[in-house]
Parts: sequence; structure tokens; C-alpha cells
Amino acid sequence: MGKICDANELRTLPSGVQKPAFPVDIGEMHEGERVRKPQMYLEFGGLKAEAKFELVRPRQLNEIEDARIIIEGPDISEMAEDGSYSLGILIEVAGAKVENDIAGVLERRIHYFLNYIEGVMHVNQRYDIWIRFTKDAYKHGFNSLEWFGKALIWLYKTSFPILEKVQVTFYTEPAQISEQLKTAMTIWAERDERTRSLMDEDVEQFYGCVMCQSFAPSHMCVITPNRTGSCGSISWFDARAASNIDPNGPNFVIEKGEVIDTEKGIYRGVDKVLQEKSLGSVQTVSIYSMFENPHTSCGCFEGIAFYIPEIDAVGVVNRDYREKAVNGLTFSAMATNTSGGVQSPGFNGIAIEYLRSPRFLKPDGGWNRVVWMPYDVKERVKSSIPADIVDKIATEKDVKTLADMKQFLTQKQHPILQRWKEQEAASEAESAEPEAAAETGATTAIQLPAEGETVISAPTLQLPASGGFKIILKNAKITAEKIIIKRLDKK
Repeated sequence: MGKICDANELRTLPSGVQKPAFPVDIGEMHEGERVRKPQMYLEFGGLKAEAKFELVRPRQLNEIEDARIIIEGPDISEMAEDGSYSLGILIEVAGAKVENDIAGVLERRIHYFLNYIEGVMHVNQRYDIWIRFTKDAYKHGFNSLEWFGKALIWLYKTSFPILEKVQVTFYTEPAQISEQLKTAMTIWAERDERTRSLMDEDVEQFYGCVMCQSFAPSHMCVITPNRTGSCGSISWFDARAASNIDPNGPNFVIEKGEVIDTEKGIYRGVDKVLQEKSLGSVQTVSIYSMFENPHTSCGCFEGIAFYIPEIDAVGVVNRDYREKAVNGLTFSAMATNTSGGVQSPGFNGIAIEYLRSPRFLKPDGGWNRVVWMPYDVKERVKSSIPADIVDKIATEKDVKTLADMKQFLTQKQHPILQRWKEQEAASEAESAEPEAAAETGATTAIQLPAEGETVISAPTLQLPASGGFKIILKNAKITAEKIIIKRLDKK
């Protein structure tokens, strides 16, 4: 047993839970505060930490001690400034009305509550956590994990009166964290499994989540039976439970309303709520498409589905993958184009659980369009990938470059080859008329509306390749009134 701190003032008393004297302020006004590297005293988790997690587990009243904080391993005072450290957070709760169904709800509130602390930044969830706190907070006395524990206990008990006991354990030894993480992964898998048999058409209501709006003001997660929240920690059942126990909280009911397009996931009721919650920034969303009005992302997404324009295919990368993906970009580089609550065609922040959904990118081709993902992710979701596709999707163990990728896809006879053939046939048909015009010295013009500004923005804009020229525009934004392409006569 490590260091034990009993916060007696946080125990449930007849007069209620008393707020302890914190060295820094705690309140909603601090939510959304960013802690940059120069301000940071030290950090827990993130890409530099091999093992990290946060988990909430319901217990029986006789299994835990109320308001107890346990620190297994070195405390902050024993760590070097500017360092990056592994961290595991286990929060155990008990109460006569506490059920297992609310564990996921309470777990996601760790993100909320730690961000309430002045000088603290918390992002992500489950096995992806990243926590920083400032030099100023440390100087003011925020120098022990005990303060993190006290803040969490106080906020949980004042926010959820059904919690009669709350005990917090911090693990800072990497080996111990890795062992605890195995248990956590099993628990999360059991939670996620529960939703997989439920379909969107089986329910009349979806749920919204605006927990991350302090970081991305125009973002709202639409949580359906077939699309888990992008953070990976809130399923449809979790969101339902959250809205029931905290009606004024960040999770709320969305009436589906009129179905506009089932395959793309466009609903009149969803769009109405989305317009309201995004303050008009987002007008409509295709829940299951990454190209047409895609779902927005905050910054807590587990992975990214990304477009590969050179081969008109889709790849998937997760946050923990530290190398460059097959497109030559790192996760963090692509995250810049994915986060912030904006709709970014070609970049879609997703939960790993979404890969198991029967509606995963269905309007965009689904698994027939996916050609690459990290080996670890593929192994996790292998059972959910169609049997005729699974061996045709490459990982970093199979290919390193796009040239390798094309060869791999051809050898494996990936379904993307059929898409290439169809595009080639369409390209040849479209190029027939421009070729005829070019032979007489004529020009091919693409006329755009003259009034106002017209912007063409696309991951790839490819003009007909036949006849001696090929133009590919990648990640381009073009403002023009007229585009003229003219073949020069040979001298």
C-alpha cells in the first residue's frame, strides 16, 4: 500500500460535503485553459508516456473508504520539473443507488473536473489521457497528487449526491500502471460490447455531447447506437444514463425527427439541435460520411480516418501511433486539420469503437475503401472487418510508402482496384470531347460564377489525364473566375 491521505473534510456529513482549502481556484471559469510547454511544470500521459489510464469502478459500500486518496509510487514532489510521466487514475465509487451503468458517465467527468482546476489542462480519456499543470500552480502549493484527489472527490460528491463514498488511487510506477491497464481494457471492452447489437433504427432518440465545447466551441458530438462519441468513452447507453442523472449536464436528448438520408445519417432533428449548439457554425451533418458535411471533431478523438488522394482511398490512424502514417503525415499533423469543431472533408475524428459499426463510412465505401491502418488497431478490430477484406488492408508491417501501397493493393486484389477501373473509364469518356477540341486548337474552359467569390476546395481535383496532360491539385483552395486549359501545338 502506498501513501494514504484521508480527506476527512470531504466525507459525507449531515451538513453536506465541506469544500477544502485548495492552493489554487477551482471552478468552471477555468475550463478550456491551455497549458503550453513554457508554462508547464510537468505532464502526465501524452505521447511520451508508454502507459496511462483513467477508470471509474462502482463498488459496494464496504469495499472502499470514503474520501481516501492513495498514491502508489512517486508523488509530484519526487518528480523532475519539465518531465513527462506515466499515470493511472482509479476512482472507486459506492452508494445505495449507484449502478454499473453510470460508470462510463462518471469516468468521462474526470475530463470536466480536472479542467475546473486553475492551471490544469486535461485532454482525452481512457488509455489516452494527457494532463499538464503550470509552474504557477506548483508555486502556489499544488505540489502533490493529493490535491488532484481532493478536487476530484469534492467535485464528484457535490455534482452527484448519490455517491456516498469516493476513493481515488493514483499509480505512477509504469509497471504497475501497465498491469492495471489490462484490467481497464477488459472493462471497457465489456461496456462497448453492450451497444453493438443495437441499431439506429431501433431508437427514436439520439444524444448530444458538448463536454468539449470549451476547447472547440462549435463542436457537438452526435451519439447514436452506431456511432460512439469520438472520444471513445461515451456510448449511446452512457449518454442516456448521463442525461437521466444530470439533465442539465453536457449530455442531452436529440429527437431524430424526419429522416433525410439513412445511409449518410442525415436527420432533420439532429441538424436543428446542431445549428443551435454550434451557434450557426454548422448547418447540417452527415453522421456517417467523411466527405459530405462530415461530423466535426474537438480534440479528444481516439483516431482519424484520413483521405489518401493519390489512390482515392481511406486510411485510419490512432493517437498512440507514433510514426508517420502511409501518407507521410503523423497523427498530430493530421489532427490539426481534424480538430477545432470545423467540418473538414477528408479528415474525420473517430472512436476506435466506430470501426466496429455496421455503418462505418458506409456512404463513402465503408471497408471497401479502407487500405491502411496501424497493426495494433487492426488486431483490435479484426473480428469486425469483413472476412474478404481483412487480409487486403495493409499495416506499417506491410508497406512504408504509397508506391509500396499500390503494389500491395494490386497483389491482394483489394476492392479499391474496381474503383480505380471505374474512374479510369469515366475519365476516358469525359476526356473524349476536350481531346476533339484540342485537335482543332480550341481551348477547354471551366467557367465559374462571376458574382462574389467562388472557392474550389478539395483533397484532390483531377482533370482528364488523356491527351498528354495531367493536373492534380492536392489540399488546394483556388479562387478564380475562369480556368482555361489550352494544348499548345507542336512545332
